[in-house]
Amino acid sequence: MDAPVTQLDERFSDPGTDPTSWAAAREVLDGAQISWISTVRADGRPHVTPLVAVWLDGRIHFSTGATEQKGVNLATNPNVVLTTGCNAWDSGLDVMVEGEARRVTDRATLERLAAAWRTKWDGSWRFEVTDEGFANTGADAHALVYAVEPARVLAFGRRLPDPSGDTMLPQVAFTHTRHLPPGK
Repeated sequence: MDAPVTQLDERFSDPGTDPTSWAAAREVLDGAQISWISTVRADGRPHVTPLVAVWLDGRIHFSTGATEQKGVNLATNPNVVLTTGCNAWDSGLDVMVEGEARRVTDRATLERLAAAWRTKWDGSWRFEVTDEGFANTGADAHALVYAVEPARVLAFGRRLPDPSGDTMLPQVAFTHTRHLPPGK
């Protein structure tokens, strides 16, 4: 997603706060070492699990085995939310990407994604490209690769205001920002 429409949701933001910029949200997505994916089981129950993801070409990408719970879930319902950020109360930025997960099978794109995983984690994640997606180097495990084009990106920011305030306990300022594809 390039040049989204950015909106501050004043219902969930403190007065005087500004929306989180798309650049700041992208920086969190680009730098995230771990993300959490939410999928939906066939019976409607949610499933949440951590994974590693990369942002490339305006989409967030991840991989999974076809028989892992998220892989099974995606076979019947492609709707996902990927979440990353910071677990601190008084600072940080949490970013959620909502959209539909679509299989990536184009070999050139898979090669670029394998390189992106290697680069992002200093070689810790090494994949061989196959006709189906990825194979772990030296392992017999095959993984399907998915891309999520954001239907919307939510950013929840927290920061302590200027410490020169009159209160003994500083109040945390919250922001809730939506980034939407143009025309939505």
